[in-house]
Amino acid sequence: MRKILSDKQEFDTLMVARFKRSVLNFIGLILTMSAHIASGIRQSVRSWLFNVISVLIFWGGLVNINQLLHFLVVIDECRSASDIVAELEKLVRSYGFEYYGIVRQPKPDENPMQLVLAGHWPDGWPQLYIAKKYVLIDPTIRYLGQARGGFRWRDALHAFRSDPHRKRMERMLSDSVRYGLTDGYIFPVHGRGGLMGNMTVGGKPIDLSPIEISLFDAVAKKAFWRLLEYKHGDLAEITKPVDTRMTRREMEVLNYLADGLTSNEISRILKISNHTVDWYMNGIQDKLNAKNRQHVVALSFRLGLVT
Repeated sequence: MRKILSDKQEFDTLMVARFKRSVLNFIGLILTMSAHIASGIRQSVRSWLFNVISVLIFWGGLVNINQLLHFLVVIDECRSASDIVAELEKLVRSYGFEYYGIVRQPKPDENPMQLVLAGHWPDGWPQLYIAKKYVLIDPTIRYLGQARGGFRWRDALHAFRSDPHRKRMERMLSDSVRYGLTDGYIFPVHGRGGLMGNMTVGGKPIDLSPIEISLFDAVAKKAFWRLLEYKHGDLAEITKPVDTRMTRREMEVLNYLADGLTSNEISRILKISNHTVDWYMNGIQDKLNAKNRQHVVALSFRLGLVT
């Protein structure tokens, strides 16, 4: 923690120095522009104006990234769920997002609003979302199952161009626009059992750089697990990510199992006994905390152990 705080202080010092240089550059550019205007050199004025805008955009981007890094540091110092939510809302507002939500992964028969760990939505939108059962066809929720990182809402619809529920997805997005949810981003959170939840931010369209998307992805994971720890401590222990280490032989058995092979077939390929194959299977099942072989395969795909 001390090292992180030290790194942050060093980063802040660097930002202040860059800001001072930017201000001096800005003043110099303004003075130069004034001189050019006085002499009637319009082309040079346009060139210098472009430089001024570039300086301001550069500084603005650094300020926003600093806010993301600040959150990743202070969240470990938060002592309650309300403290975490306050810091998260401050970050979301600094980026211009009007709405956000952190939820556990919903199932078709569950009310998604009962799974909310934190959030702020337009009045009436949650009720409409539930009444029309949009959770079943929401393209952002469906695409989360195959996403490894954060993505933009509008990009999710492209993945379902030939989906039979395409028109209903479009109606959902049309409804969301009427409620002020024009565009946004969503970030998946994975755990031992696969996809555990997500964080989404949105409102009016805002462009994030690849670096900002990566940092928001880290923010989503940090905020999700800390809030889950405070609100559902027992669930956090069960679902928290684990480092599942498989031996080379276990990975071979697992991949053949995922291909649909029986113990007899695997034993012939690997030239080991059926008993040895079953021994490896039991070890894999214990490591994944799976109920049976079918569950082993399902968890393996969710965790990316097999493809």
